[in-house]
Amino acid sequence: MKKIKKISSFAIVLFIGIIGFSFVTDNHGKYFQIAKNIEIFTNLYKEINTYYVDDVDPAKLMRTGVDAMLESLDPYTNYISESEIEGFKYMIDGKYGGIGADTKEVGGDITITMTHEGFPADEAGLKPGDILVSVDGKSTKGKSSDNISDILKGSPGSTVEIEYKNPGSEKVNKVSVTRKEVKIPNVPFSGMVSDNVGYVALTTFTQDAGKNVADAVKGLKKENPGIEGIILDLRGNGGGLLREAINICNIFIPKGEEIVITRGKVKDWDRSLRTLNAPIDEEIRLVVLIDNNSASASEIVSGVLQDLDRAVLMGQSSYGKGLVQNTRDVGYNSKVKITIAKYYIPSGRCIQAVSYKNGEPVNIDDSKRTPFKTKNGRKVLDGGGIKPEVVLKDAKLSNVLKGLDKENLIFKYVTDYKLKNKEVAGPDKFKFTNFPGFMDYVATETFNFDTETEKMLKNLNAKADEDGFQDLIQSDIKSIRDKILQNKKNDLKKYQSQITESIEQEIMKRYYYQKGKIEISLRNDSEIKEAIKLLNDASKYNSYLK
Repeated sequence: MKKIKKISSFAIVLFIGIIGFSFVTDNHGKYFQIAKNIEIFTNLYKEINTYYVDDVDPAKLMRTGVDAMLESLDPYTNYISESEIEGFKYMIDGKYGGIGADTKEVGGDITITMTHEGFPADEAGLKPGDILVSVDGKSTKGKSSDNISDILKGSPGSTVEIEYKNPGSEKVNKVSVTRKEVKIPNVPFSGMVSDNVGYVALTTFTQDAGKNVADAVKGLKKENPGIEGIILDLRGNGGGLLREAINICNIFIPKGEEIVITRGKVKDWDRSLRTLNAPIDEEIRLVVLIDNNSASASEIVSGVLQDLDRAVLMGQSSYGKGLVQNTRDVGYNSKVKITIAKYYIPSGRCIQAVSYKNGEPVNIDDSKRTPFKTKNGRKVLDGGGIKPEVVLKDAKLSNVLKGLDKENLIFKYVTDYKLKNKEVAGPDKFKFTNFPGFMDYVATETFNFDTETEKMLKNLNAKADEDGFQDLIQSDIKSIRDKILQNKKNDLKKYQSQITESIEQEIMKRYYYQKGKIEISLRNDSEIKEAIKLLNDASKYNSYLK
């Protein structure tokens, strides 16, 4: 093994040395610096591989170096190794080779949390709640969910042997599943949310996103002649393909309209992108829902529709990603995704965040952002994302619900629920009414969660101990902690409505897949209700765009 590593190191040294020589011949400052530092890196790598006290994994060591190098650039320039290619394909195409199941660690076991309708896992009888015992003869014990997910993925047509246990049973079942191309719908649901308002959910800008949104809009208009408004939901949509963003804008704005200009270091790659087709509807009232996780292509669509005064945006300010990436092959079925340009929308602004902390955009004050104007002369700002016309308070999850999710108690409760209920009503009629039963279930489980106040109290206690004041304030801290504990016991009832909604969504996911979960979530969605209200008030809607 050591011999192989040394041979590999020599090959790397020779290969990079040849590249270095080609740079050195230039004898200009920048290329000389590149050549010099590549040689230093190569020599360093060779010395570590030869003399370091412990055996070194060359791939792992190199990956650490590559990731550290790219981390100094921006959060979106990434190395994609051969083992990550299937996941990358899913991000771009919305499809991958696999069995069509999502997994998660629940109580120390790798557990199926979702199967996608009509794909191999679903057809093989695997269900959410099933515990994976082994995959291709390898035990899942001690493995992470990501490890198992990588093993489950593979070339369409290949098979994977799975051993699993049904919930509540110790019997180990065996099944051979043939992988195939799994394509997850980027428009998982569209339909009417009131008598005259339609709704389209877009989860990612993968291949055919524009066509699928267009088909959904056409279908809503054809089946509902009285439709007066449409809600396009981009909440939580992290973006994807630039061309699909153009295609979606084209549904609502005329042919030939300039949508995006991209500018980067390589001037030959700078582009002006325009709509190419006749629109489906230039007049229908349109509300676009966005939130803090709406990024990239989502921000192009929402920003363009805002700049052209074609839609009212509603929700929270978007993420702030105004960069364009391209992928380049780097050998051995690996790629690097590189930021090559910034994009600018019709008003001329770039919405890229100007600063980051721990890889996430940092909010900046509006006074530090440059103003631009929409087509109708309304003021909009650059940097730090898209700000909607109608800003809604973000519906924060209660600490008790976060705790239930962290401990997977809703997931486990619904697993038991499905064992006892073979059928339930559809998303349009189903209501969960046994909250007392859920409370009884939680009482039988170990359930602890810390409120923000408790976390602060722990820090105070530690600091007081450090400064020698603990004896002085210990009785006060205990009194506060006892009051918090008593209040926490009432939190299940206090947040019954929020918890019930989460239970209903998990139940619908088990019986009616992702579509059912989305459909029932709309019933209690306060932002959907606000959008419907605005779309039904033409005067108010138009006032936002003037």
